[in-house]
Amino acid sequence: MAKLGRVEAAPIRSETPFADHLGETMRAVSEERDPGTGRIALEITFDSGRVRCGTWSGDLCLSST
Repeated sequence: MAKLGRVEAAPIRSETPFADHLGETMRAVSEERDPGTGRIALEITFDSGRVRCGTWSGDLCLSST
């Protein structure tokens, strides 16, 4: 995140993509970089699905598949 970035923390509820995978073992982790934009993404694979963590303009974006 950028020097002036912001981090917001909240209690764990079903709203976070990680909630469905609590207690599961991570099976794989992969990183993607886009040299043209400087964007970085991290994908974490669990038995029941994946969570993708990416950056956009200094913000952290989470999504689940």
